[in-house]
Amino acid sequence: QVQLVESGGGLVHPGESLRLSCAASGIEFSIYPVRWYRQAPGNQREWVASMTSMGGTIYTESVKGRFTISRDNTKNTVDLQMNSLKLEDTAVYYCFVKTFGDDYWGQGTQVTVSS
Repeated sequence: QVQLVESGGGLVHPGESLRLSCAASGIEFSIYPVRWYRQAPGNQREWVASMTSMGGTIYTESVKGRFTISRDNTKNTVDLQMNSLKLEDTAVYYCFVKTFGDDYWGQGTQVTVSS
């Protein structure tokens, strides 16, 4: 059974940092690209960042230079380091893995940026 479990969310002030982590189990994690998405209240879920199995990265424009995605294939984890957080980064953050046959989502972790 495939499971993705996010952690690390919380309440921070603008300009502060958080590090999210997603732990995968039941999947050959290292061979698949991984993504982070987020969903703010009233909004559609939006893609945030991706990392290929070979380590290539790409980010949505609004987080470039502030967020960094990384993975540890020995631990089956993917992290999202979020710096210089803004009010508009408030959302539930989800990790996502697309295999050759199925899509898998974590349960999400809440990030709230508030002054």
